[in-house]
Amino acid sequence: MNETIKSILNRRSIRAFSNQEIGREIVQTLLDCALAAPSGMNQQTWQFTAIVNQEKILNFARTVGKALGRDEGYNMYCPKLLIITSNEKESRFREVDNACAMENIYLGASSLGLGCVWINQVKDCYDNVEVRKLLTEFGIPESHGVYGCAAIGYPAGEPRDKTITAVAKIVE
Repeated sequence: MNETIKSILNRRSIRAFSNQEIGREIVQTLLDCALAAPSGMNQQTWQFTAIVNQEKILNFARTVGKALGRDEGYNMYCPKLLIITSNEKESRFREVDNACAMENIYLGASSLGLGCVWINQVKDCYDNVEVRKLLTEFGIPESHGVYGCAAIGYPAGEPRDKTITAVAKIVE
């Protein structure tokens, strides 16, 4: 089986990360994976912002948690890297473009021995005053919404087997 297919079939969502640091070269590779994703009419109205500072990641997680009314323990699984995928709020393709980029990040992370999980809650609060203040500090334009964040790190343990319950059919 070829390596691309193996990566797709073996990818798992990882929600527990070790303390091992992620090298800058790997971070750039994951951003390159995001940038290589398809976008509607090749408009590329997105931006990918990698946060590698642990204090900033945890502060962002706490701020998002507060905006969502979650308890103080909300931490986005304490990743070593958080990639925020944002896009023009007015872009017709914003959510699907960012979903394609997120999948590229997932597959890139998995192929490099990293774990990744999609954090989708920010889409519900990116215009909250405190959340927006942090997004602005991270260089994310006011005209952008956040349509997914990738929490990334080296897995703290072995991933569980994946149970597939959905149906796929071939119709002849």
